[in-house]
Amino acid sequence: MVKYFVQQRLHSHMADVAVVGGGPAGLTAALYAAKNDLETVLFDTDESWMHKAHLFNYPAVRSISGDEFLEMTRGQVADRGATLHEQEVTAVEQAADGFTVETDADEYDADYVVLATGGNRDLAEDLGCEFTEEDVVDVNLDMETSVDGVYATGAMGRPEKWQAVIAAGDGAAAVLDILSKEKGEYYHDFDMPSDVPEL
Repeated sequence: MVKYFVQQRLHSHMADVAVVGGGPAGLTAALYAAKNDLETVLFDTDESWMHKAHLFNYPAVRSISGDEFLEMTRGQVADRGATLHEQEVTAVEQAADGFTVETDADEYDADYVVLATGGNRDLAEDLGCEFTEEDVVDVNLDMETSVDGVYATGAMGRPEKWQAVIAAGDGAAAVLDILSKEKGEYYHDFDMPSDVPEL
């Protein structure tokens, strides 16, 4: 299996978007951010439930194991310029100009944070995000939480409907909102054959 994660010790760094979690939601968020020229970093512990999955119900995918899905998507995300770290995020804190994302080895300053940690909602709780009566993170249609600049995707904001394709859509929705904020108008990420980059 090809490893796309960077594992060496780093120091304090800057990013436009920090994504926490490397399942379908987090990888899609990182893909959309990186392909649209936002400095993107993704943190993941490689414990996604996708390792137990096999996809027959994902559009354009006839049959693929969860492991294959993760490997292919990580490669796609890395090819678009995101940096992937196999590190656990220990804290996310609001800073004067965005957020500080901490691991045991690193510290990143980011303008936006996309949380994609599945049923683990601890980071959202620590940030003071509001929760619903169903005890999931309260998000709007763009996946933004009550904390400006923080997004919660996939199972974080859903008591049910834990599907890879839904989670991927949530990751895309979050970053489209970020891109729209950055550009000052709604941004529609629509690719045409002439846009295909050389890899």
